Amino acid sequence: MSNENFEKALSIIEKNISECDFIGRRPKELIEKAENVLGLNFSNQYKKFLSTYGALCIGSQEVYGIIRDDFENSSVPDVVWVNRQNRIKFGMPDHLLEIYHTGSDEVFCFDFKKTNKQGEPPVVVYVPGLDLKYQTYERIAEDFGDFLLYLLDLEELL
Repeated sequence: MSNENFEKALSIIEKNISECDFIGRRPKELIEKAENVLGLNFSNQYKKFLSTYGALCIGSQEVYGIIRDDFENSSVPDVVWVNRQNRIKFGMPDHLLEIYHTGSDEVFCFDFKKTNKQGEPPVVVYVPGLDLKYQTYERIAEDFGDFLLYLLDLEELL
């Protein structure tokens, strides 16, 4: 079911591409560089997303991705820059990867400690600045495909 929902989400995005803004295709070498800088191996779904869209705005929803190879002099929605800042400022654990900011106190992250059989991490809640012993890591979506469908539903594109 994991890839089924991801492919369904991509199909809906393509059908509603005029409602989306995106950076554009990111080359494999740039994705690998981002993985190396962050010390993570991205999931297949996220790699496909990055290689297809780079980063994506669906209506008012912004999914972080890779912008360019200058990770130091960047900003939102650059996933590398955002996560490096979170690790420095808030001590965010290395196994989390923020991909979405809710606009309030919490952010949504992949949790690479809890991947499924296909190697896909769930999307969980992380509250920057909250002591780690109080973090609950509430599960928002089983994987990236489910998360994209959630965002598409928020934008009433389903």
